[in-house]
Amino acid sequence: MNKESEHILKHYYVDEAGDLTLFDKKGKIIIGNEGVSKCFMVGFASVENPATASKLLEQLRKELLLDPYFKNVPSMQPARKRTAIAFHAKDDLQEVRRDVFKVLVKLNVKVQVAIRRKIEIANSAKFLFKLTGKKLNKNDIYDDLVKRIFRNSLHKADKYFIYFARRGKSDRNKALDNAIQKAKQNFQLKYKIEADKPAIIIPAYPHEYIGLQIIDYYLWALQRLFERGEDRFYNLLAKDFRLIMDLDDTRNNVYGEWYSDSNKLSLKKIKPV
Repeated sequence: MNKESEHILKHYYVDEAGDLTLFDKKGKIIIGNEGVSKCFMVGFASVENPATASKLLEQLRKELLLDPYFKNVPSMQPARKRTAIAFHAKDDLQEVRRDVFKVLVKLNVKVQVAIRRKIEIANSAKFLFKLTGKKLNKNDIYDDLVKRIFRNSLHKADKYFIYFARRGKSDRNKALDNAIQKAKQNFQLKYKIEADKPAIIIPAYPHEYIGLQIIDYYLWALQRLFERGEDRFYNLLAKDFRLIMDLDDTRNNVYGEWYSDSNKLSLKKIKPV
């Protein structure tokens, strides 16, 4: 056994759900309009054994592609670069999603998510512009959520590999590294425990790492719960969600509503969006 294999390694896969579209060209709030989400969320999946997860899901993809039932389905054609090369819950057929869910529940995935309600973001953006003339930086919203989801997750291993789903053309490695470092600092200040182990940041496309396809499915299920009131997808995966931070539901706490094993999320608890 070599020295590296003795270390405890963690693999985190980060993606987002929803978008940060807030206004039309005239400055009118369009949240909830056709094609515009009501929430924006960022989450990570901690995958205990990426090699096993990859083997199981890639085997499933091969079986689906060989199934005559899907022969002429557009999303299953390699040229379309959808299900044929990577699972993506929004694009996958219902029959495909069902099979993916069956695999996911076997993988011992651990998921944490931070959620912003976009109407609150929009109101803050309008206030900022009125007060300073500056527009809200959407990357700042994303980076803040990254900082929040990693605050309590970077002190238990010797080395971390953090895979971020690419956002547009820019990798933004420096900004993401800053968000991770800030998460470590906040943890150390609160708990007086060192969280100084190296974190390797890897921007990637979902077809490159199966973990990015996994977190996509978990976020899709959670988004359907919040935005459409559909809980059947979330319920399939509920045991794997370790922490869900609904940051703009301040009915009971100024820092939002946090759901975990001690406060399980359910449809009736969610503040309507």
